[in-house]
Amino acid sequence: MKKIVIIVLALVLLVPVIASIQLAQPAVAEVIQSDKERITSPDVSPDEQALLVEGNSAFAFKLYQALKVKGDNLFYSPYSISLALAMAYAGARGETAQQMADTLEFLLEQGRLHPAFNWLDAELAKRGEGAQGKDGEGFRLNIANAIWGQKDYEFLTAFLDVLAQNYGAGLRILDFMTEPEKSRVTINDWVSNQTEGRIKDLIPQGAIDVLTRLVLTNAIYFNAAWKYPFDNKMTADGLFYLLDSGQVTVPMMRQTEPFGYTKGAGYQAVELRYDGDELSMVILLPEAGQFEVFEEGLQAPGTGGPGHSPV
Repeated sequence: MKKIVIIVLALVLLVPVIASIQLAQPAVAEVIQSDKERITSPDVSPDEQALLVEGNSAFAFKLYQALKVKGDNLFYSPYSISLALAMAYAGARGETAQQMADTLEFLLEQGRLHPAFNWLDAELAKRGEGAQGKDGEGFRLNIANAIWGQKDYEFLTAFLDVLAQNYGAGLRILDFMTEPEKSRVTINDWVSNQTEGRIKDLIPQGAIDVLTRLVLTNAIYFNAAWKYPFDNKMTADGLFYLLDSGQVTVPMMRQTEPFGYTKGAGYQAVELRYDGDELSMVILLPEAGQFEVFEEGLQAPGTGGPGHSPV
């Protein structure tokens, strides 16, 4: 049994407006990029590393509390959101920059935050070397960023330098004002290419219109094999209990192997490692009837909750 996760984030910065959208062919995106090379070994101190992780974790918990809807499933990547908005933050100043930093829990000032994100991206890229992925291919954790701007807008050289040196990204130019649908198709094609064709129509018709000025995209492609593969012969139907006290019958995988395990007040946790032992899935199981209490406690340390580890 293999595990494949694909996460794609698209953030469109615009003022809502009703627009007539027609089917269109992709537009050709010119790339404006700094002549500076990406810094491959950023100088980031252990304290700065810790502050980046602390802030990202706090934002992840805060975002969960904002996104959760009772009775609905939720799958999201706080790292994708933090990373993409960090690129936009590079061009923010004054009150806008302060509001972004407060919301995103950026604890480092501009000049140190972007090298820290560069460091984290490099650390993630090192994971899984020599490990297995699906179909016997190698492990893959691919993170790609792109930022799309309105044609004929002036983007400062300093902003482009930050994108190039810390995110390996240039600014792709599209004409949202006169070709909103062609621009949408172009961005969707980029997402499709980055996810090996698995997500083909991320941005729906109407999401990009004549008032759009900037679109941020971040794609994460994760393909890894379990350290202890599940045997299909061990899969059998079992009962899954819902929050509304109902129950459904679903296929359940089974195996007996040594796993990291702990229990705390109102929950149990188990860690399932992927091949290579550098990445894992952590599963938290609240006690029966305690889901809402447990969920409210999903807070970063120091924010009033017990600070359970993020899933």
